[in-house]
Amino acid sequence: MTEKELRPLLIRREWTEIELKRSKDSLARSVYESICAFLNRRGGHIVLGANNDGSIEGVSEESLQTQLDTLAKDLNNPQLINPTCYIEFEPLVIDGKKVIYGYVPESSEAHTYKGVYYDRNQDGDFELRNTQQIFNLLVRKGKAGYTENRVYPFLTIEDFEPGIFDFVRSQAKIDNPNHPWLTMSDEEILVSSGMRLRDSQTGQEGYTLAAVLVLGTERTISNVLPHFKTDALCRINDTFLYDDRDVIRCNMIRSLERLMTFAKKHLPEVPFLEERHRISLRDTILREIFLNLLIHREVSNSYPASFTIFKDTVVAENWNIPYHKATVSLTELTPHPKNPTIARFFANMGYVEELGVGRRTLLKYGPAYFDGRDVAIEEDDVFRITIPYKPTILPIGGINGGINGGITEGEKLALDVVRTYPGNRVPYLSKASGIPERTLERYTSLLREKGLIEYKGSKRTGGYYPVER
Repeated sequence: MTEKELRPLLIRREWTEIELKRSKDSLARSVYESICAFLNRRGGHIVLGANNDGSIEGVSEESLQTQLDTLAKDLNNPQLINPTCYIEFEPLVIDGKKVIYGYVPESSEAHTYKGVYYDRNQDGDFELRNTQQIFNLLVRKGKAGYTENRVYPFLTIEDFEPGIFDFVRSQAKIDNPNHPWLTMSDEEILVSSGMRLRDSQTGQEGYTLAAVLVLGTERTISNVLPHFKTDALCRINDTFLYDDRDVIRCNMIRSLERLMTFAKKHLPEVPFLEERHRISLRDTILREIFLNLLIHREVSNSYPASFTIFKDTVVAENWNIPYHKATVSLTELTPHPKNPTIARFFANMGYVEELGVGRRTLLKYGPAYFDGRDVAIEEDDVFRITIPYKPTILPIGGINGGINGGITEGEKLALDVVRTYPGNRVPYLSKASGIPERTLERYTSLLREKGLIEYKGSKRTGGYYPVER
């Protein structure tokens, strides 16, 4: 670290990954709480000899070496920091004053300071005192195991929804006609998917919580995990209560179907052409949102997953074990598997691909559905994603039989393109849709005559826009 590299950190002052402490004549003992919190979260920078506002007070020459020696000794004392760690602190000179700088990396272990776990948020360091907070930390570090792998020895094959294994095979076959599941029994599918395990503590073997949540009957789910549910709400007109509601307590496969049905009932469709094929932006985008809501939910907490439709936004929430607490964008979002066994099962069904595909889908198709607005993502104990949408869309079918006796299929395709990419000229629209320029010129000319689109702006910078009716 150099003075030039350190200055931007001081300008940002204290935040999630920077801790500034006065430590002029003696070591600030609270530095160990910050070190422990950084180890348990995602690492961070520590500067001793700086004030909270980023100004430099400095470390006295007389105490400098003593503070460095104390840090090295205490970080190797398991009665203070456990497990012990090695962190290199170094003296630096800035504005003519000496400070002590150290970078604390994120640890794969869960650490304590004097027997207490610490974590980090934007307000600083805080103690983890209740069982749920400590459990969340251990899960994040992989020390408590995944909740989905809990074993229930009393479950039998009859506790799974009748016929659901045949449905699972049919879905896997669509994506892979030679999928191994096609020749497996129901029991073999569960074993091969890691949904039948042996408990390492009790030695008992049985089906896992993952198996119950993906394939179980409602009765089985209510017996094993009574708080498991997904709440679908429509609050377009009545924002205090709701216009419509579906409390979904079935397994994840059926939950996805129920959520899609609810969304189609209340959200508008947006026509979209991809390689001359019309796809549903609404279904494509919301399917990814619902799969994330179901698959990456931390089910140990009773906080219900929810999907709420407002007038021009939809909000999805689920309990989370955050790797960092922040508001992020789609480009910054780093996916972490909360239930890898469940995620692999849905991948075998062809519902999801590798980690991160859902984010790329939103980046690819989002702009046409989000109406130019940003998606808001909050990663905290509750993972929340807020998606804007266009509240009023004229269905393409609504113009048939309308002006001048209706429009042809080719004109409908051209109108779809203009709706999807408003404000663009024919060369761009042709490239985006795959429709030849001369053909598109003819269609746009006919659509202008019928008053369904209009050209705005100059010949060089203008473009076509739909005329809503």
